[in-house]
Amino acid sequence: MKACNPRRFVPANCRVQGPPLVPEIELYLASEGLPLWQAGEAELAAAGLPEPFWAFAWAGGQGLARYLLDNPALIASKRALDFAAGSGLAGIAAALAGANRIEAADTDPFALAALTHNGALNGVALEALAEDLIGRANPGWDVVLAGDVCYEQPLAARAFPWLKDMAAGGALVLLGDPGRSYLPKTGLERLAAYGLKTCRALEDTDLRNAVVWRVL
Repeated sequence: MKACNPRRFVPANCRVQGPPLVPEIELYLASEGLPLWQAGEAELAAAGLPEPFWAFAWAGGQGLARYLLDNPALIASKRALDFAAGSGLAGIAAALAGANRIEAADTDPFALAALTHNGALNGVALEALAEDLIGRANPGWDVVLAGDVCYEQPLAARAFPWLKDMAAGGALVLLGDPGRSYLPKTGLERLAAYGLKTCRALEDTDLRNAVVWRVL
């Protein structure tokens, strides 16, 4: 396993599968037995690869995707942003639920390749944005989607005030999170929760409660 062109790397090192909460969506994901699953941080660094967060369907993103598919009126005919998109799962769900334009932003070129491949797998087009959007004014997003952005303090501390600004400006901001350590304690309205079996190797637990929050 070596770093190469991201568009070639993704299909060569992943398998197509449907996440448990949203089996109707197919994604290129790391699977047990594949080198990408088994690689540690040192091995990834030696291969010139960033940590492959895009290669896993994290619980918060799955909950967010399930909520959109079950509540299409929230997103139908809207312009949406999938922020810190990773695999693009939330953006794909938005498209399948009827959004008319979906931008998916991530700073990892492998994530951008993955979400492009994943969109094609599901017959939808995601506009890939290779930039850190935090601090940027809203160019017209009606809905902002953020799955699993509270797993580390620096990102949560930067992202949440910006997400609150998006909400204050009139956007519907939906946050998918399974109880990460840096989830804010205030400024959120709980909308839905989904029990989800997880892999202990990834989540340190066999079950997560994937909660969808509205940022106030």
